[in-house]
Amino acid sequence: MDLFEDDTPQGAGEGNMPEFTVSELSGAVKRVIEGEFGFVRVRGELGRISRPRSGHLYLDLKDDSSVISGIVWRGVASKLEMQPEEGMEVICTGRLTTYPGQSRYQIIIEDMRPAGLGALMAMLEKRKAMLQAEGLFDPARKKPLPFLPEIIGVVTSPSGAVIRDILHRLRERFPRKVLIWPVAVQGKTSAAEVARAIEGFNKFTPGGALPRPDLLIVARGGGSVEDLWGFNEEIVARAAAASRIPLISAVGHETDTTLIDFVSDRRAPTPTAAAEMAVPVRMELLARTGEGQLRLTRALTHRLEVRGQRLRDLARALPRAETLLDQPRQRLDLLSDRLPQALMRGVDRRRLALSHPAGALRPALLTRMLATRAEALGRRADRLSIRPIQREIALGADRLKALGKRLDDAGARRVEAPRDRLDALDRLLQTLSYKGTLARGYAVVRGEGGQVLTSVAAAREASGLEIEFADGQMKIGGGAASGKPKAAGKPPEQGSLF
Repeated sequence: MDLFEDDTPQGAGEGNMPEFTVSELSGAVKRVIEGEFGFVRVRGELGRISRPRSGHLYLDLKDDSSVISGIVWRGVASKLEMQPEEGMEVICTGRLTTYPGQSRYQIIIEDMRPAGLGALMAMLEKRKAMLQAEGLFDPARKKPLPFLPEIIGVVTSPSGAVIRDILHRLRERFPRKVLIWPVAVQGKTSAAEVARAIEGFNKFTPGGALPRPDLLIVARGGGSVEDLWGFNEEIVARAAAASRIPLISAVGHETDTTLIDFVSDRRAPTPTAAAEMAVPVRMELLARTGEGQLRLTRALTHRLEVRGQRLRDLARALPRAETLLDQPRQRLDLLSDRLPQALMRGVDRRRLALSHPAGALRPALLTRMLATRAEALGRRADRLSIRPIQREIALGADRLKALGKRLDDAGARRVEAPRDRLDALDRLLQTLSYKGTLARGYAVVRGEGGQVLTSVAAAREASGLEIEFADGQMKIGGGAASGKPKAAGKPPEQGSLF
C-alpha cells in the first residue's frame, strides 16, 4: 500500500490513521522525488547567484511563473565551461532532491550550458556593456606599438598552425626574438591560462635573464562562438586591459569578434596580420634608409656648391693682397725719412734743458758743502767710543778658546774608545787566525789545485803537495809521504789552540 494512500472508510475514527514523525515524512517525500525523477534537464533563467567562501554556488532557476533552487558543488563549479551570470538562460543537468531542513526541493546541478547562441550573445552584450562603462574600451588608454620590438611574446597554442604562420611572417619581414607562452586556446581552462600568460609576461624583469617582451600577441585561429568563448571571459579582458606591454589581439578570422579585441591596444584580423603589425619590412627599411642617405648626400652637395659660389662672389669683391700693403709700405718709408731729424731735435731739446741746472752749480759752492759735511761727520765720530767693543771682543776670544779646548778633549775621548776596541778585536783575530796556529808548529797541506788535504789517503792520491809553514811554503812531489807511518811512542802533545 502506498504511503500516502488513505483506505480508511469515510466517517471512521481518526484513531485508525497512521502517525508519522516529521523526519519520517520528509524522508518519504525525498525518496519519492529522487525515485521518480532522478537526472533531469531543466531550461530556465539564472537569478540570485550566491558565491560563499566555501566555493559552492547557490542560485535560482526560474521561468515566467516558477522558481526552483539550484546548487553547484565546488568541484563541479571549478569545471564549468562558463561562469554563471544573473539573467543568463541556461540548460542545467542534475538530479532533484529535497532539503528537509527548510522543507523545499532543489536541483543538484552537474552540468550547465547556455541555452543556445542567443543566450551566449545576450550574456556577451551584457558583459561588454559593463566593461565599456568602466572605460576599458576607451581609445585614450590604448598604448602605441613599438616601431621595432626587440622581443615579441606570443600567447597561443604551441602545436597549431597559428604559431607557425606568425614565425614564418616574422622571418620574412624582420627576424626578431620570440618568446612563446603555450596555452589552451579553447576549453574549460582556456580563459585562466590566457590570463595567467598575459600577467606572467608583464612580471618579467626588463633586461633580466629572461627579458620582458616589448610587444605581446594573443593569437588563435578561427572557430565557432563556443570555441572562441574563452577570449570573451572577463578575466581575459581585464588581464589584457591591465597589461603594461602593448598587446595585439589576433583571435579568429576577420569576421570573429571577442571581448579581448575591444580592450587590446590593436586588433589584427588574423594572426598573420598581427605579425605584419608587429614589425616593419626589413627591405623597405633598407630602401628608405638608402633613399634618405641619397637625399642627404644631394642636399649636402647642393649646400656646398651654394656656399662655394657665394664665397667666390665675395672673393671677387675683395682687393688683392699686394694692393692692401701698398699704402702701409709708403707710410713706413715716409716715417723712416723723418726719424733721423726727429731724433736730432730731441737731443738738442734735452741738452738745452740740462744747461740751466748745470750753470747754477759752482766749484766753490761744492767745496764749502763738502767741508761742512766732513766737519759734521768728525763730530759724530768723536762721540763713538771703541773701548766697549774691544772688551766684548776680548771676552768672546776667551770664550772661543775655552770651547775649542773642550771640543779637542771630547774628540780625543770619542776616538780613544773605538781605538781600544779595534786593538782588542785585532788581537783576537791574530789568536783565531790559522797563521797563529802555524806559528805554534802546525802546517797546512794542499794539493795541486790548492785544496786542503786532511787525510793520508788524499795525500797519496795527490800528484803534488804544497806544505805551508809559518815562515813560508814548500812543494814536494807526489808519493813523498807514501808508506806506512812510523810507529811512535807517545805523540807530542798538541797544546791548546788559544
